[in-house]
Amino acid sequence: MSTVQYRTLRVGAVEVFYREAGAADAPVLLLLHGFPSASHMFRDLIPRLADRYRLIAPDLPGFGKTRAPERGAFTYSFDALAGVLEGFVDALGLDRFALYIFDYGAPVGLRLAMRHPERISAIISQNGNAYEDGFSDEWGAWQAYWRDPSDAHREACRASLSPDTIRSWQYGTGADPALLSPDGYELDIAYMARPGAEEIQLDLILDYRSNVALYPAFHAYFRAHRPPLLAVWGRHDPAFIPAGAHAYTKDLPDAEVHLLDTGHFALETHHREIADHIGEFLGRTVRPYERAIGANGA
Repeated sequence: MSTVQYRTLRVGAVEVFYREAGAADAPVLLLLHGFPSASHMFRDLIPRLADRYRLIAPDLPGFGKTRAPERGAFTYSFDALAGVLEGFVDALGLDRFALYIFDYGAPVGLRLAMRHPERISAIISQNGNAYEDGFSDEWGAWQAYWRDPSDAHREACRASLSPDTIRSWQYGTGADPALLSPDGYELDIAYMARPGAEEIQLDLILDYRSNVALYPAFHAYFRAHRPPLLAVWGRHDPAFIPAGAHAYTKDLPDAEVHLLDTGHFALETHHREIADHIGEFLGRTVRPYERAIGANGA
């Protein structure tokens, strides 16, 4: 089993914390976490794939162990997060990689894919939405804030950051409680309790409207570049419903969709099944391509 290593890398004013495992010359899988989590969400997945792939999982600015300037000295927006990710990828010299996108990681990763389509070997979307079809009916407070960014609407979104919402709604909805370890949600709750964390997250909640505005551009990227795509989705996700997984086939007819009997944080209960799907998918899509490139370069 490959040893997971924990590193930091400076990108401008941001010190990016990341996890890495696997051989340096193996095909790369870049793992992008979501809200309100960090790279620790991949703690069970990484060891199951590190014998075949080089896995790299950064904490985005405002999350986990990554150190970024305070709010006001750094713009906490999805464009800014994508810019840091782009600098991170450049600093590591990653010229070809597959993307694992989850939740907030989807609009960040898809921005990167649009900027550098030649680098993307495949995309795995685990409850990573890119279509309005995927929104549940529980986005009312956020959508009201997008339409009218008043103080009152900002405060109404603060409930999304509470310990009970993280524990019971985001992690607990649709997940078998006997399989749901407290490690993930308790760490996320602790991160959210840090000074200034809630205000950063409220800024990102407002800026989430920029992701929805980019959906047509994401769809155009899919149609133009046809990346192999696997959607592996917790079917009981209270935020992103299964229609969001199936919607990928509108622009990528060959996209593969698998629905799992769990919720939003599907890796917490179904990391074995997801690892199996990824291994089989990348084995058919990325591995043959990488072998052909190696043979042509030999």
